Amino acid sequence: MVFPFGQLKTMSPSLDLEKTLATLRPILWQALEQLRQFYRQVKHLTVQDKGGDPVTLADQTIDAFLRHALQAHFPASQFGYLTEETYTPGQPLPQPYQWIIDPLDGTSDFLQQTGEYAIHVALVHDHRPCLAAVVWPEQEVIYTAIAGAGTYRETRWDSTQLRVQPPNEGRPLRVVMSRSHGGEHLQAFLSTLGVIQQIPMGSMGCKTASICQGDADLYVNLTGGSAPKDWDLAAPDLIMQEAGGAFTYANGELPRYNCADVQHWLPLVVGHPALSRWVGDRLQAFLAENQSYSGK
Repeated sequence: MVFPFGQLKTMSPSLDLEKTLATLRPILWQALEQLRQFYRQVKHLTVQDKGGDPVTLADQTIDAFLRHALQAHFPASQFGYLTEETYTPGQPLPQPYQWIIDPLDGTSDFLQQTGEYAIHVALVHDHRPCLAAVVWPEQEVIYTAIAGAGTYRETRWDSTQLRVQPPNEGRPLRVVMSRSHGGEHLQAFLSTLGVIQQIPMGSMGCKTASICQGDADLYVNLTGGSAPKDWDLAAPDLIMQEAGGAFTYANGELPRYNCADVQHWLPLVVGHPALSRWVGDRLQAFLAENQSYSGK
């Protein structure tokens, strides 16, 4: 199978990102199959509480599988491993590259069997992703991106490049919404955007993929008692950016990864760049007028 990647913008002369993705791809398909097997037996999984978030044997098994499979090709001397299931607070990983992994993004949706759960894998260099994959098991699709080379929607048979399109002025603004997060401040802000259609959706990776392939227009995140982490954002970030979209804080800044704090407290806006700038400006003004709301 040939995947038509464009001209690469090499992040480091020592690492061939296209070859790296070729190594990663079969590992992701194996992880997809394993996670789907757990999904078919979800009613029998024991659910543990991890800081207010559910965690299951599926999270732990896929995490271990991805780490061990990647470490066989990418040694820990050069590649750090920051994963949701093994993270402990501390200093940034010192290796030149860091794999940032969420083995099961959208565990609540996984347990509710909405089908909107994903695997996130990103390779980070100098605090920004240079390679990323979002796996949507129930769609049997993998979204991949290399910095400077575009975003692709890959099935077992073909690959299609994705480009984020501006909203259609003749229809409501389609906003993907979390089923388990949000709140009154977000609803109050969205009401200022005019006519919108709210689309409930699980994983951050699924939300981003939906925007990239034209099924939605916008995602806005306002943190409350918790904030998204590096493993929630790093892979969807590059997927959106390389599809020509924007994945930024409301002030237009890009998120940075593998820093001292893996939490991202600033409001996040995701969508077409023109829409993102407009929404980001309105969101900053809204928050300034409603100072009773604090992101942390």
